[in-house]
Formats: sequence, C-alpha cells, structure tokens
Amino acid sequence: MRALVLLAALVAVAAGTETFIGHQVLRIVPTNDEELQKVRELQDLEELQLDFWLSPRGLGHPVDVRVPFPSLQPLKAHLESNGISYSIMIEDVQALVDHERMEMLRGRRGLPLSTNTFDYATYHSLDEIYAFMDLLVAENPNLVSKLEIGRSTENRPLYVLKFSKGGTNRPAIWIDTGIHSREWVTQASGVWFAKKIVQDHENDEGLASILDKMDIFLEIVTNPDGFAFTQTQNRMWRKTRSKNSGSICVGVDPNRNWDAGFGGSGASANPCSETYHGPYANSEPEVKSIVDFVKSHGNIKAFISIHSYSQLLLYPYGYTTTPVPDQKELHEISKKAVAALSSLYGTNYEYGSIITTIYKASGGTIDWTYNQGIKYSFTFELRDTGRYGFLLPAKQIIPTAQETWLALKVIMQHTVDHPY
Repeated sequence: MRALVLLAALVAVAAGTETFIGHQVLRIVPTNDEELQKVRELQDLEELQLDFWLSPRGLGHPVDVRVPFPSLQPLKAHLESNGISYSIMIEDVQALVDHERMEMLRGRRGLPLSTNTFDYATYHSLDEIYAFMDLLVAENPNLVSKLEIGRSTENRPLYVLKFSKGGTNRPAIWIDTGIHSREWVTQASGVWFAKKIVQDHENDEGLASILDKMDIFLEIVTNPDGFAFTQTQNRMWRKTRSKNSGSICVGVDPNRNWDAGFGGSGASANPCSETYHGPYANSEPEVKSIVDFVKSHGNIKAFISIHSYSQLLLYPYGYTTTPVPDQKELHEISKKAVAALSSLYGTNYEYGSIITTIYKASGGTIDWTYNQGIKYSFTFELRDTGRYGFLLPAKQIIPTAQETWLALKVIMQHTVDHPY
C-alpha cells in the first residue's frame, strides 16, 4: 500500500502535476449577517488563493474553502480575530488526492473487452471513458449511437450517446455530467447510467415505457479539456481551458456562460475567478455545442444537468427571484424524485429553486433551457455534503449512481406522462 502511494506521488511529480501538500478544507458556518459579510469578503482576497468548494449561501449554511498551506495561518488568525468559528473538514487534501490516484493506478488492467467487465467502481481517464462509449455502441447498435456535437477549445470531440428504439426527431430527454471537470463522481455516474439503460431497457417496465416514447441523450464528459486537465495537471480544476484575452488566467465557468441573465450577479467578471462568466454568452464551444443541438433538435422535453457536491435537486431560476410559471409542478416532481433517491440508502437531499435553495447564479444551464421551453429542467448536486467534497472515494460511485438513477426515473416518467 505504501509503495503504491509513493508510486502515485512520483508519477504526479514527474508529470508536473500541481500538488496540494499542506492544503486543508475549512468549513465556516456564518451565524449572523456580519459573519456572512466577512466570509463573502474573503472571496475577493486573491492573494490568499482560496478555492471555495461551497460558496456563501446564507446564515446557517456551510461554506467550504480549500486553503493553500501558506494561507492557512493568516486565514485562521483572521477568522479567530473576528470571532468566526471554523472546523477542519479535510485535514490533508494531498492525502486524498494521492489515495485516489493510487486506486486508479491499481485498477488499470488495460481496456476491457466488453462493458460487462468494465470497472464501474473506480474513476477512469477520458480515453477510458471514450473507449467505454465505443464498446457500448458496438455491443448495442440497435439501441445506442454516438454523436459528435462539436469540438472543445482544445479540439477534443464532444460526444453524446443517443439511446433510441428508432424514429426521427422523437421527444427526448437530455442528461449531462461533468460540466465542472473536478466533479468526478458525475462523469463516473454518467458511465453507470449508460450501462444501466442498456441493461434494463427491456426488463425494466418503467424504462421500457420511457424509451417507447422518447429518446435519451447522455453527454458523459461535457467538459473534456477540463477533465483531462484534472487528471494530468490539477485535480481541482473546475472551468474550461479557453484562453482569456488580456489575462494570464485560463478558463470560463461553463455553468455561468449561458444566455440567461448572463453577466449578472452570481457570476464573476474576473477571468481568474472560478465563476468567471466568459467574454460573452455561449463563448465556450462546450456550451455552444449544446445550445446548437437543443435548438436544432427542437423537441427536448426534459433537461437534467448533473453536478457535485452538496446533495441538492434544483430547478430554475437562479438569476432572478421571479418564480418560474411551473414552480408548483417542478417542486412536486423534485419532492417525489428526492423521496425515490432517499429510499435506497437514506441519503438526504434538499430541493427547491436555485436562488432560494443555494444562491443567486446568473448564466446557468437550466435557466437557459427552461427559457427555451424545456419545462422539466433540473440540476442535481450529488454526494456528499462535505466530508470528502470533490474527492469522493471511488467506493461511493455505484451507490451514488444507483440512488440518483431512481430520481432520474421519476423525472423521466413524469415527462412521458405529462406531454406538453
């Protein structure tokens, strides 16, 4: 075990990978308005290089922040001098990264010969996921096809799996995972969903009825440049990899780049920010390719974008306090979906509109899709609630995917049963 950990560390060093030695994740729970304001001000202190994993939401809601080693003592002293209490959620970020890398190295035995021997309980590289897609299509040519809907900034293909029993331009359900590249449990869940659809499309009466009436589109790696970067250079990378004119900072937050309240509050104009909205709406090819696909298809009835972490099921809006006209129906669907999800392992989820459940966020995916007439637009935030955050152990991949699938089926079935 220790030899594998050492090997993982040596591989990281040799590849020039960014390390997180001495980094900790602190949790702050503001208890009054003054504390909340001071925590929000920390987001503007660029010299501390803080990485907010959970941004300030409101009183009583946790704020998780990864703190580089040189900033630990100054930040802790600042918090203590202002009477703001904190706890340490992750004592050693690098230890978790090393363990994750070690498990990936240990699990690599060459490409599987079939999707039946693919290891769904480990994290995989971009090439491995693309190879999985090709196997799935080859094994199920009458159900699954692979579409290339565009190219990323670094010219990687943007692949979408289509699950269809035939017909043209049928009503459809869209699911995407991995739009934020460091949220690895989402891409891993997307792989599991793809296999689940193939496995159950005949013997699961509910899924069979869904596919009788609708196609399912699944984009497993929505941000391939960022995902590849998390695996070779910086495990904590969130954004795309586009170059920003006039700045040394790279990348745009692809969940602030949509043409729905674009550039409003809840997104940053600073290219160095994790929530940088980009120079203009749809500037990122990863976003523009989906926009073009949705518009050209014209018959997508449900759109589900899957993120991590914090265990939430959200519906529009995020950029305005005005409730969506379908708020009552979306809330009821969310309630049923969360109940189904929780029924398997007891995992607790909150649900509601983005702006009332977390915070104001402009330029988000499902606000745009809802405004395009896709009534059933939802965002998931998968496990966990902060013990591991973006470094969720691989042993939780399958349980996470299993429980999420139950919620997805509720949304998909409702979409089929309530045509509009």
